[in-house]
Amino acid sequence: MKKLIMIMAVLPTMVAVAQKQQALKYPATPKGDVVDTYFDAKVNDPYRWLEDDRSPETASWVKAENEVTYGYLNQIPFRDALKARMEKLWNYEKIGAPSKEGNYTYYSKNNGLQNQSVVYRKDSKGKEEVFLDPNTFSKDGTTSLGGLDFSKDGSKVAYAISEGGSDWRKVIIMDAASKKIVEDTIVDVKFSGLSWRGNEGFYYSSYEKPKGSELSAKTDEHKLYFHKLGTTQKEDKVIFGADQKRRYIGGYVTEDGDYLVISAANSTYGNELYIKSLKTPNSPIVTIVDNFNSDNSVIETKGNKLFIATDYNAPNKRVVTVDVANPESTNWVDFIPETENVLSPSTGSGYFFATYIKDAVSVVKQYDYSGKMVREIKLPAVGTAGGFGGKADDKVLYYSFTNYTTPGSVYTFNPATGKSDVYEKSNVDFKSDDFESKQVFYTSKDGTKIPMIITHKKGLKLDGKNPTMLYGYGGFNISLTPSFSIANAVWLENGGVYAVANLRGGGEYGKKWHDAGTKMEKQNVFDDFIAAAEYLIAQKYTTSDYLAIRGGSNGGLLVGATMTQRPDLMKVALPGVGVLDMLRYHTFTAGAGWAYDYGTAQDSKEMFEYIKAYSPVHNVKAGTQYPATMVTTGDHDDRVVPAHSFKFAAELQDKQTGPNPTLIRIDVKAGHGAGKSVAASIQENVDVQAFTLYNMGFTSLPKSK
Repeated sequence: MKKLIMIMAVLPTMVAVAQKQQALKYPATPKGDVVDTYFDAKVNDPYRWLEDDRSPETASWVKAENEVTYGYLNQIPFRDALKARMEKLWNYEKIGAPSKEGNYTYYSKNNGLQNQSVVYRKDSKGKEEVFLDPNTFSKDGTTSLGGLDFSKDGSKVAYAISEGGSDWRKVIIMDAASKKIVEDTIVDVKFSGLSWRGNEGFYYSSYEKPKGSELSAKTDEHKLYFHKLGTTQKEDKVIFGADQKRRYIGGYVTEDGDYLVISAANSTYGNELYIKSLKTPNSPIVTIVDNFNSDNSVIETKGNKLFIATDYNAPNKRVVTVDVANPESTNWVDFIPETENVLSPSTGSGYFFATYIKDAVSVVKQYDYSGKMVREIKLPAVGTAGGFGGKADDKVLYYSFTNYTTPGSVYTFNPATGKSDVYEKSNVDFKSDDFESKQVFYTSKDGTKIPMIITHKKGLKLDGKNPTMLYGYGGFNISLTPSFSIANAVWLENGGVYAVANLRGGGEYGKKWHDAGTKMEKQNVFDDFIAAAEYLIAQKYTTSDYLAIRGGSNGGLLVGATMTQRPDLMKVALPGVGVLDMLRYHTFTAGAGWAYDYGTAQDSKEMFEYIKAYSPVHNVKAGTQYPATMVTTGDHDDRVVPAHSFKFAAELQDKQTGPNPTLIRIDVKAGHGAGKSVAASIQENVDVQAFTLYNMGFTSLPKSK
């Protein structure tokens, strides 16, 4: 009887939610008659017109969709309370690790809710001043700092800005002491670092501006330039890329100033490697690696010796040494050999630091220049450590540490003694001791063991009724390691479970793990994610009625594929800035560079059929009840263009059966995510969580059990 009363009490809430959802009227999205032919198959593309980001029709559609979405979000009764808590939790001072440049020490600081962090500096007497305030770049906080690099003596600085979240950058050159702009702005820079050659100028990379929309048209001929101070951008010389077409080219000067290192690639995995002596005028560019079969980078030089991090003949990476006179791979000698764990090396204070990922958490070892291990560094807890890099003459290094329940803090590290001390402890108002994380290993469809870290409040009742957010990525050799998030902290405070699955396609277990989730093996990633959801349900953390899946970019593809393959498995789906039209992804901006992971529909009939079988846009089926879905994107996203999300949302709205809403939330003057203002980040996370909980049947914020 008691159970029946509880059910009857919940029913009015569920009915009220369903009635509001059924009242939704989506904007009309006209269908065109575009048909593409792949081998002997014809594929309709009725929403091709939404790919034109400059058309008034697309702009009108975006405005109309946002009106529906925000109309829905505005009526969620606890949305304001959720925002108030998130703003309160976000509102604490954050200070970054310092760096000595010339006569000053520079660091970033945010007083809590500033849209962009401010760059400060102190002189030798400790006097603090604002050096660069990105909050003054634009009134609405949508212009952000995209890079900052000082000349060798610290007297000049080049900094990049991003407008509206775009990957295109402008570079501004200042005199550091006076903070006065000294030259014309360098424009049309993209996918580029800034690396100074002494004090005379710097290297940067860019594409020619494409024909058509700069936010969506294809860009695939990258070039490396040198800008000499005192000259115009038109006079900048092409250093690499004029004769050899490459999609991604980068150049950086070694710390000793003796060499320019050049990396060239056509995809997001595998690069050629070149080196050029800067000691001798007009020296040639020398080839180190002449193919795209491995990832390689020069991380240090000492005299004529190069130290190279590589996964050539070492899927988990190693560091090798070679003489610059004969740098070919046949002459490489192991310095830090490959181990069973994935290596990410760095240098500073005259030492090497080998950061390993062991089952998705950090282990750090310190080596001297003879290759002898000095110590394994004791970290504050189990989690993710980042940093351990600096200049050769730095006496103290800095690193950050975090995990899912521990807010990120900055530590000093003395390389001579191995001692760590807190430099900047987080003051976020979150009771970490009330929560716990545990790692589990579950079995995927083909028997592969997959790690997952599950975080929740201590004493959680496993009754299947906990709102659960399952997050994944599974691609591009990217590893998901434990890190604290203010938004996730709010989710946990409200009784939520947060689970992160380390899927194949990622980098947690090296190249073999990555390759197991690429091309004709991509379905493994979706199977791994589905198995994670099934594990959470089987272990009674949640049920399908209380499960949400979330991912961004390649993770947006993950969510899109999972929800179209198993729409019954979850209550809410949250694909963010996703790659969702897999037949055309390579035709936009630098998308063709993702083919190592995805392959393309033009590769072969077999590849086309494989891709089409999971492409989210092409697998929305009429008469299917899909989960409550909120697609999120930015209208200035020129990495994964918003057309992916537009077309997917249009398909869902056209074919959805049942009361679950299918909304698209489009940030205006926002890109793929980098540089997003604090205000915009808070509001997006509030809307995602409010939408999720509301569609799980909550009309007020749930209480922790």
